[in-house]
Amino acid sequence: MRHLFVLTVVSALLVGCSDKPTGPTEPMVDLVAGKALANDNCAACHGLDGRGTAPGIPHLAAQSSGYLLDSLRAYKEGHRFHAALQDMTAHMSDDDLRNVVGFYAGLPPLETQPDAITAADVPVPYKRGEESAYVCATCHGPNGNSEIAGIPSLAGQQPLYFVSAVQAYLHGNRTMGAMEATLRGLKKSDIENMALYYASQVPAERAAPDIGDPVAGEPLSGQCGGCHGSHGVSHDSITPTLAGQDAEYLISATKAYRDKTRHHDVMLADSSDADIADIAAFYSVQKSRPAEDGASSAKQLIDNCDRCHGPGVMNENVAIPKISGQDREYLARALRAYRDDRRVSSMMHKMTLPYSDTLIDTAATEYASRPAE
Repeated sequence: MRHLFVLTVVSALLVGCSDKPTGPTEPMVDLVAGKALANDNCAACHGLDGRGTAPGIPHLAAQSSGYLLDSLRAYKEGHRFHAALQDMTAHMSDDDLRNVVGFYAGLPPLETQPDAITAADVPVPYKRGEESAYVCATCHGPNGNSEIAGIPSLAGQQPLYFVSAVQAYLHGNRTMGAMEATLRGLKKSDIENMALYYASQVPAERAAPDIGDPVAGEPLSGQCGGCHGSHGVSHDSITPTLAGQDAEYLISATKAYRDKTRHHDVMLADSSDADIADIAAFYSVQKSRPAEDGASSAKQLIDNCDRCHGPGVMNENVAIPKISGQDREYLARALRAYRDDRRVSSMMHKMTLPYSDTLIDTAATEYASRPAE
């Protein structure tokens, strides 16, 4: 009776998500045939119990039937790319796809493995960035507020700009100098974590510098405000905030752009040294603010995902996957693929575009730690 009930429910769900009209001619799902197909084609990677057999392979047990069917059809029709899955589905009829989907969708949710990640293990990028940032404190000051003339402050800086600046040093596009040993030892995730940490710090206010005139610099700053924001507070993650920055650093950096030793086509190409000093003085005394709230950034991504994938969301009859209890590496890989436009979904691409690898890994870990539905 239990198998008959599962068969009836799964069949109804599959009918509900089909593009074909429903009616007495709608094919029924054959769970016995579906199990045989799974055993011959899928079990080596996904198991007969629906558990991925290695990290990075998704679990299929109790997965949304609508999502599974939509995915298999996408592989069969060449809209999604995976050599083995494309070869496998090429030889399957639509009835075969429905049967194997019905088998996996009808399996019970997987129990958490004893060695699986727990919610307490979810990484917090903000805290990891704080731990890594000690290597920068000697020059860039406590919490990223520089106290050395000519050394930039990092507190409150836009995170993608921070990452791009570090990469410019690593790739030789900026002079490395004393930072070489420090930066060479950092992994990509360390840099992203530090970017989030520094973006979340409160910038200190500065007194007027000895060089330049802040009052004279204000009208001259109009040509900078289109990119760097009103009074130098950027709202673009890739464009640096100038407010509250060290004046001597701003002068040297701006001159480098003007003189083409750093490359940017629109950076004050015709400005005099005096004008640059006045602009730098103006920005140095402006009040800045944190670019990010590091403690909440990961939560924001998870909250966005929960709108469609959260606990209790009804997603059986639409092509939305269940991701609670899913393999962590698979989730992270899929999210990065959407973000980088290597997996097609305009909605997913727009949602994930602002997020770094480290925040995506955090969200993937959170969902992997949840009980499967």
